[in-house]
Amino acid sequence: MQREERSLGELFSELSRETSTLVRKEVELAKTEITDKATKAGKNIGFLAVGGAVAYAGFLTLIAAVVMLIGLAIPWWLSALIVGVIVAGVGYALVQKGLSTLKAMDFKPQETIETLKEDKAWAKQQMH
Repeated sequence: MQREERSLGELFSELSRETSTLVRKEVELAKTEITDKATKAGKNIGFLAVGGAVAYAGFLTLIAAVVMLIGLAIPWWLSALIVGVIVAGVGYALVQKGLSTLKAMDFKPQETIETLKEDKAWAKQQMH
């Protein structure tokens, strides 16, 4: 059996080529996987949107039923006004709650910032 002798440079060159090929294949696999998952997510987002629209239509129907029920006791216009004011008030309260919560949130990537500070300190220490 004849032994193939290759130089260290040739071995490193082959390792570099194979590593490059491996990285390209991994990136290709990741792209395929992400595309597949994005397609599935897109379909499910469509279901969420349609489901939300149907639920909203149901909610509006329930509000109309409440207006009609109250309209049996008082004039229709007053019934619609009362229900409309209540629904608008609840909507306003929900919007204000959401806005105040968003304003209070800290969107900075705090862990990343801390890690970068630690990396900077480590790099400075290595320089000395």
